Amino acid sequence: MAVDTTFGSDNHSGVHPRVLEAIAAANQGPAVAYGMDACTKAAMARFREHFGKRIDAYMVFNGTGANVVSIATLARPHQAVICSEHAHINADECGAPEAVAGCKLLAVHTADGKLTVEHVARHLQGRLDQHRVQPAIVSITQPSELGTVYRVGEVKAIAAFCHRHGLYLHMDGARLGNAAAALGKGLGEVSGACGVDMLSFGGTKNGLLLGEAVVSFRPELSRDTIFIRKQKMQLASKMRFVAAQFSALLSDGLWLENASHANRMAKLLADRVAKIRGVKVVQPVQANAVFASLPRPALDKLLKKYFFYTWDEEKCEVRWMCSWNTTERQVDKFAAEIARCCK
Repeated sequence: MAVDTTFGSDNHSGVHPRVLEAIAAANQGPAVAYGMDACTKAAMARFREHFGKRIDAYMVFNGTGANVVSIATLARPHQAVICSEHAHINADECGAPEAVAGCKLLAVHTADGKLTVEHVARHLQGRLDQHRVQPAIVSITQPSELGTVYRVGEVKAIAAFCHRHGLYLHMDGARLGNAAAALGKGLGEVSGACGVDMLSFGGTKNGLLLGEAVVSFRPELSRDTIFIRKQKMQLASKMRFVAAQFSALLSDGLWLENASHANRMAKLLADRVAKIRGVKVVQPVQANAVFASLPRPALDKLLKKYFFYTWDEEKCEVRWMCSWNTTERQVDKFAAEIARCCK
Protein backbone atom coordinates (compact mmCIF):
# COMPACT_ATOMS: atom_id res chain seq x y z
CA MET A 1 0.00 0.00 0.00
CA ALA A 2 1.39 3.42 -0.98
CA VAL A 3 2.00 5.90 1.81
CA ASP A 4 -0.07 9.11 1.49
CA THR A 5 2.17 12.22 1.53
CA THR A 6 -0.58 14.87 1.37
CA PHE A 7 0.01 16.33 4.84
CA GLY A 8 3.77 15.84 5.02
CA SER A 9 4.78 19.21 3.59
CA ASP A 10 3.55 21.99 1.36
CA ASN A 11 6.60 21.08 -0.72
CA HIS A 12 4.76 17.87 -1.60
CA SER A 13 2.08 19.69 -3.56
CA GLY A 14 2.22 20.04 -7.31
CA VAL A 15 2.57 23.15 -9.44
CA HIS A 16 -0.40 25.46 -9.88
CA PRO A 17 -1.81 25.23 -13.44
CA ARG A 18 -1.45 29.00 -13.97
CA VAL A 19 2.23 28.73 -13.09
CA LEU A 20 2.70 25.88 -15.56
CA GLU A 21 0.94 27.98 -18.20
CA ALA A 22 3.33 30.84 -17.49
CA ILE A 23 6.34 28.56 -17.91
CA ALA A 24 4.97 27.29 -21.21
CA ALA A 25 4.34 30.84 -22.40
CA ALA A 26 7.93 31.79 -21.57
CA ASN A 27 9.19 28.84 -23.62
CA GLN A 28 8.85 30.65 -26.94
CA GLY A 29 12.05 31.16 -28.86
CA PRO A 30 15.38 32.39 -27.50
CA ALA A 31 15.90 34.94 -24.74
CA VAL A 32 19.00 36.54 -23.30
CA ALA A 33 20.29 34.57 -20.29
CA TYR A 34 20.95 35.47 -16.65
CA GLY A 35 17.94 37.75 -16.18
CA MET A 36 18.46 40.09 -19.12
CA ASP A 37 15.11 39.12 -20.64
CA ALA A 38 11.56 40.44 -20.91
CA CYS A 39 10.11 37.85 -18.48
CA THR A 40 12.49 38.91 -15.73
CA LYS A 41 11.74 42.57 -16.37
CA ALA A 42 8.02 41.84 -16.08
CA ALA A 43 8.53 39.90 -12.85
CA MET A 44 10.50 42.78 -11.36
CA ALA A 45 7.54 45.05 -12.05
CA ARG A 46 5.27 42.63 -10.15
CA PHE A 47 7.70 42.51 -7.20
CA ARG A 48 7.69 46.31 -7.01
CA GLU A 49 3.90 46.44 -7.12
CA HIS A 50 3.77 44.33 -3.96
CA PHE A 51 6.90 45.32 -2.06
CA GLY A 52 7.58 48.91 -3.11
CA LYS A 53 9.04 50.91 -5.97
CA ARG A 54 12.53 51.14 -4.44
CA ILE A 55 13.10 47.48 -3.74
CA ASP A 56 15.57 45.21 -5.49
CA ALA A 57 14.72 41.54 -6.05
CA TYR A 58 17.10 38.71 -6.84
CA MET A 59 15.54 35.42 -7.89
CA VAL A 60 17.27 32.24 -6.72
CA PHE A 61 16.67 28.49 -6.85
CA ASN A 62 15.64 27.62 -3.30
CA GLY A 63 15.00 28.84 0.23
CA THR A 64 18.39 27.88 1.63
CA GLY A 65 19.99 29.80 -1.21
CA ALA A 66 17.84 32.86 -0.50
CA ASN A 67 18.79 32.78 3.18
CA VAL A 68 22.49 32.28 2.49
CA VAL A 69 22.58 35.10 -0.07
CA SER A 70 20.72 37.40 2.34
CA ILE A 71 23.06 36.65 5.23
CA ALA A 72 26.20 36.93 3.08
CA THR A 73 24.97 40.29 1.80
CA LEU A 74 24.38 41.74 5.25
CA ALA A 75 27.18 40.31 7.37
CA ARG A 76 30.87 39.47 7.37
CA PRO A 77 32.36 36.18 8.66
CA HIS A 78 33.26 37.57 12.09
CA GLN A 79 29.63 38.54 12.62
CA ALA A 80 26.61 36.54 13.75
CA VAL A 81 22.89 36.04 13.19
CA ILE A 82 20.46 35.93 16.12
CA CYS A 83 17.60 33.52 15.41
CA SER A 84 15.18 31.12 17.06
CA GLU A 85 16.44 27.61 17.77
CA HIS A 86 13.60 26.42 15.54
CA ALA A 87 14.65 28.68 12.64
CA HIS A 88 15.10 26.93 9.32
CA ILE A 89 18.57 28.46 9.02
CA ASN A 90 19.50 26.83 12.33
CA ALA A 91 17.72 23.47 12.22
CA ASP A 92 17.12 22.52 8.59
CA GLU A 93 19.81 23.91 6.31
CA CYS A 94 22.64 21.48 7.10
CA GLY A 95 24.85 24.28 8.42
CA ALA A 96 24.76 26.15 5.08
CA PRO A 97 24.51 29.67 6.59
CA GLU A 98 27.61 29.01 8.67
CA ALA A 99 29.53 26.96 6.09
CA VAL A 100 28.67 29.03 3.01
CA ALA A 101 27.89 32.52 4.33
CA GLY A 102 30.51 32.06 7.06
CA CYS A 103 28.48 33.62 9.88
CA LYS A 104 27.82 32.04 13.25
CA LEU A 105 24.21 31.53 14.33
CA LEU A 106 23.18 32.49 17.87
CA ALA A 107 20.10 30.35 18.53
CA VAL A 108 17.52 31.42 21.09
CA HIS A 109 15.09 29.10 22.89
CA THR A 110 11.47 30.06 22.15
CA ALA A 111 8.32 28.23 23.15
CA ASP A 112 6.33 29.33 20.10
CA GLY A 113 9.07 29.82 17.51
CA LYS A 114 8.88 33.63 17.66
CA LEU A 115 11.67 35.98 18.72
CA THR A 116 11.03 39.00 20.93
CA VAL A 117 13.03 42.14 21.65
CA GLU A 118 14.01 40.59 24.98
CA HIS A 119 15.46 37.54 23.23
CA VAL A 120 17.57 39.74 20.99
CA ALA A 121 18.76 42.00 23.80
CA ARG A 122 20.31 39.09 25.70
CA HIS A 123 22.72 38.47 22.84
CA LEU A 124 24.02 42.02 22.70
CA GLN A 125 26.24 41.60 25.73
CA GLY A 126 29.90 41.49 24.81
CA ARG A 127 29.67 43.68 21.74
CA LEU A 128 33.06 45.10 20.73
CA ASP A 129 34.78 42.27 22.64
CA GLN A 130 37.39 41.07 20.15
CA HIS A 131 37.08 37.49 21.41
CA ARG A 132 33.40 37.16 20.51
CA VAL A 133 31.43 37.09 17.28
CA GLN A 134 29.56 40.32 16.75
CA PRO A 135 25.78 40.19 16.19
CA ALA A 136 24.89 41.88 12.91
CA ILE A 137 21.56 40.36 11.87
CA VAL A 138 18.36 39.28 13.55
CA SER A 139 16.50 36.70 11.48
CA ILE A 140 12.82 35.93 12.05
CA THR A 141 10.64 33.46 10.15
CA GLN A 142 7.15 34.57 9.09
CA PRO A 143 5.21 32.47 9.88
CA SER A 144 7.49 30.70 12.33
CA GLU A 145 8.54 27.08 11.97
CA LEU A 146 5.90 26.25 14.59
CA GLY A 147 3.15 27.79 12.48
CA THR A 148 2.74 30.91 14.61
CA VAL A 149 2.41 34.31 12.94
CA TYR A 150 4.13 37.53 13.98
CA ARG A 151 1.67 40.38 14.28
CA VAL A 152 2.62 43.57 12.45
CA GLY A 153 3.32 45.37 15.73
CA GLU A 154 5.67 42.58 16.87
CA VAL A 155 7.77 42.84 13.70
CA LYS A 156 7.86 46.63 13.94
CA ALA A 157 9.06 46.43 17.55
CA ILE A 158 11.89 44.04 16.64
CA ALA A 159 12.85 46.17 13.63
CA ALA A 160 12.96 49.36 15.69
CA PHE A 161 15.12 47.68 18.32
CA CYS A 162 17.46 46.30 15.66
CA HIS A 163 17.93 49.64 13.98
CA ARG A 164 18.54 51.44 17.28
CA HIS A 165 21.34 48.97 17.98
CA GLY A 166 22.91 48.85 14.53
CA LEU A 167 21.47 45.46 13.53
CA TYR A 168 19.78 44.39 10.32
CA LEU A 169 16.46 42.56 10.31
CA HIS A 170 16.15 39.62 7.95
CA MET A 171 12.88 37.79 7.42
CA ASP A 172 12.69 34.21 6.20
CA GLY A 173 9.41 34.37 4.32
CA ALA A 174 9.29 30.91 2.80
CA ARG A 175 5.56 30.98 3.65
CA LEU A 176 5.12 34.76 3.71
CA GLY A 177 1.93 34.47 1.66
CA ASN A 178 0.34 32.35 4.38
CA ALA A 179 1.25 34.89 7.05
CA ALA A 180 -0.03 37.84 5.00
CA ALA A 181 -3.28 36.01 4.26
CA ALA A 182 -3.73 35.19 7.95
CA LEU A 183 -3.22 38.83 8.90
CA GLY A 184 -5.37 40.21 6.09
CA LYS A 185 -2.44 42.28 4.83
CA GLY A 186 -0.39 42.66 1.68
CA LEU A 187 3.01 41.06 1.22
CA GLY A 188 4.84 44.36 1.61
CA GLU A 189 2.74 45.39 4.59
CA VAL A 190 4.00 42.42 6.64
CA SER A 191 7.65 42.77 5.59
CA GLY A 192 9.26 45.96 4.30
CA ALA A 193 6.62 48.27 5.76
CA CYS A 194 7.38 46.78 9.19
CA GLY A 195 11.07 47.67 8.95
CA VAL A 196 12.47 44.44 7.50
CA ASP A 197 15.74 45.13 5.69
CA MET A 198 15.99 41.95 3.62
CA LEU A 199 13.47 39.22 2.87
CA SER A 200 13.75 35.66 1.63
CA PHE A 201 10.46 35.42 -0.26
CA GLY A 202 9.10 31.94 -0.93
CA GLY A 203 7.33 30.67 -4.01
CA THR A 204 7.80 26.91 -4.02
CA LYS A 205 5.53 26.27 -1.04
CA ASN A 206 2.79 28.41 -2.59
CA GLY A 207 2.40 26.80 -6.00
CA LEU A 208 5.66 27.32 -7.90
CA LEU A 209 7.74 24.60 -9.51
CA LEU A 210 10.88 26.11 -8.02
CA GLY A 211 12.09 29.55 -7.15
CA GLU A 212 12.50 31.93 -4.25
CA ALA A 213 13.67 35.53 -4.17
CA VAL A 214 15.85 37.81 -2.08
CA VAL A 215 14.06 41.15 -1.69
CA SER A 216 16.12 44.09 -0.46
CA PHE A 217 14.15 46.99 0.97
CA ARG A 218 17.29 49.12 1.25
CA PRO A 219 19.06 49.01 -2.10
CA GLU A 220 22.20 50.58 -0.62
CA LEU A 221 22.69 47.35 1.32
CA SER A 222 22.49 45.11 -1.73
CA ARG A 223 24.92 46.64 -4.20
CA ASP A 224 26.99 43.45 -4.15
CA THR A 225 24.11 40.95 -4.07
CA ILE A 226 24.33 40.18 -7.80
CA PHE A 227 27.91 39.04 -7.24
CA ILE A 228 27.10 37.18 -4.03
CA ARG A 229 24.21 35.37 -5.75
CA LYS A 230 26.58 34.17 -8.48
CA GLN A 231 29.30 33.16 -6.02
CA LYS A 232 26.80 31.22 -3.92
CA MET A 233 25.69 29.30 -7.06
CA GLN A 234 22.16 30.73 -7.10
CA LEU A 235 22.17 32.51 -10.48
CA ALA A 236 19.92 30.79 -13.03
CA SER A 237 21.04 31.02 -16.63
CA LYS A 238 17.50 30.57 -18.01
CA MET A 239 16.11 33.07 -15.53
CA ARG A 240 12.98 33.66 -17.60
CA PHE A 241 11.48 30.37 -16.39
CA VAL A 242 11.87 31.35 -12.74
CA ALA A 243 10.66 34.88 -13.44
CA ALA A 244 7.57 33.75 -15.33
CA GLN A 245 6.45 31.78 -12.29
CA PHE A 246 6.72 34.79 -10.01
CA SER A 247 4.84 36.93 -12.50
CA ALA A 248 1.99 34.42 -12.35
CA LEU A 249 2.09 34.13 -8.56
CA LEU A 250 2.07 37.90 -8.06
CA SER A 251 -0.67 38.62 -10.62
CA ASP A 252 -4.45 38.54 -10.20
CA GLY A 253 -4.28 37.56 -6.53
CA LEU A 254 -2.93 34.05 -7.10
CA TRP A 255 -0.56 34.17 -4.11
CA LEU A 256 -3.45 35.16 -1.84
CA GLU A 257 -5.84 32.60 -3.28
CA ASN A 258 -3.33 29.78 -2.77
CA ALA A 259 -2.25 30.83 0.71
CA SER A 260 -5.76 31.51 1.98
CA HIS A 261 -6.92 28.10 0.85
CA ALA A 262 -4.01 26.35 2.57
CA ASN A 263 -4.72 28.27 5.78
CA ARG A 264 -8.41 27.34 5.67
CA MET A 265 -7.60 23.67 5.23
CA ALA A 266 -5.24 23.77 8.23
CA LYS A 267 -7.93 25.31 10.42
CA LEU A 268 -10.40 22.70 9.21
CA LEU A 269 -7.96 19.92 10.02
CA ALA A 270 -7.29 21.37 13.47
CA ASP A 271 -11.03 21.55 14.17
CA ARG A 272 -11.49 17.94 13.06
CA VAL A 273 -8.63 16.44 15.08
CA ALA A 274 -9.27 18.52 18.21
CA LYS A 275 -12.45 16.47 18.69
CA ILE A 276 -10.54 13.18 18.72
CA ARG A 277 -9.82 11.67 22.10
CA GLY A 278 -6.08 11.53 22.74
CA VAL A 279 -5.16 14.22 20.21
CA LYS A 280 -4.06 17.67 21.39
CA VAL A 281 -3.29 20.64 19.16
CA VAL A 282 -0.17 22.08 20.80
CA GLN A 283 0.38 25.35 18.87
CA PRO A 284 -2.09 28.00 17.72
CA VAL A 285 -3.14 27.25 14.13
CA GLN A 286 -2.52 30.61 12.50
CA ALA A 287 -1.29 29.71 9.02
CA ASN A 288 -1.14 26.38 7.16
CA ALA A 289 0.49 24.17 9.80
CA VAL A 290 -1.06 22.00 12.50
CA PHE A 291 1.13 20.84 15.37
CA ALA A 292 -0.41 18.15 17.51
CA SER A 293 0.43 15.36 19.94
CA LEU A 294 -1.13 11.92 19.98
CA PRO A 295 -0.55 8.61 21.77
CA ARG A 296 2.50 6.63 20.64
CA PRO A 297 0.52 3.55 19.49
CA ALA A 298 -1.73 5.78 17.38
CA LEU A 299 1.25 7.62 15.91
CA ASP A 300 2.96 4.38 14.94
CA LYS A 301 -0.21 3.13 13.21
CA LEU A 302 -0.74 6.42 11.38
CA LEU A 303 2.83 6.52 10.06
CA LYS A 304 2.25 3.23 8.28
CA LYS A 305 -0.29 4.94 6.02
CA TYR A 306 0.78 8.60 5.97
CA PHE A 307 4.11 10.38 5.66
CA PHE A 308 4.59 13.44 7.90
CA TYR A 309 7.24 14.74 10.28
CA THR A 310 7.42 13.80 13.93
CA TRP A 311 8.52 17.08 15.46
CA ASP A 312 9.31 15.84 18.96
CA GLU A 313 9.77 12.08 19.37
CA GLU A 314 9.70 12.19 23.16
CA LYS A 315 6.40 14.10 23.28
CA CYS A 316 4.91 12.41 20.19
CA GLU A 317 4.38 15.82 18.63
CA VAL A 318 3.87 15.95 14.89
CA ARG A 319 3.50 18.53 12.14
CA TRP A 320 0.79 18.34 9.49
CA MET A 321 0.94 20.80 6.60
CA CYS A 322 -1.78 21.92 4.21
CA SER A 323 -1.19 23.24 0.70
CA TRP A 324 -2.80 25.29 -2.05
CA ASN A 325 -4.38 22.11 -3.45
CA THR A 326 -5.35 20.29 -0.24
CA THR A 327 -9.03 19.35 -0.42
CA GLU A 328 -11.69 19.13 2.26
CA ARG A 329 -12.19 15.50 1.31
CA GLN A 330 -8.52 14.79 2.02
CA VAL A 331 -8.83 16.51 5.40
CA ASP A 332 -11.89 14.48 6.34
CA LYS A 333 -10.26 11.22 5.26
CA PHE A 334 -7.10 11.98 7.22
CA ALA A 335 -9.02 12.99 10.36
CA ALA A 336 -11.08 9.80 10.15
CA GLU A 337 -7.91 7.73 9.93
CA ILE A 338 -6.46 9.51 12.97
CA ALA A 339 -9.64 8.76 14.88
CA ARG A 340 -9.39 5.07 13.94
CA CYS A 341 -5.77 4.91 15.04
CA CYS A 342 -6.62 6.51 18.38
CA LYS A 343 -9.29 3.95 19.29
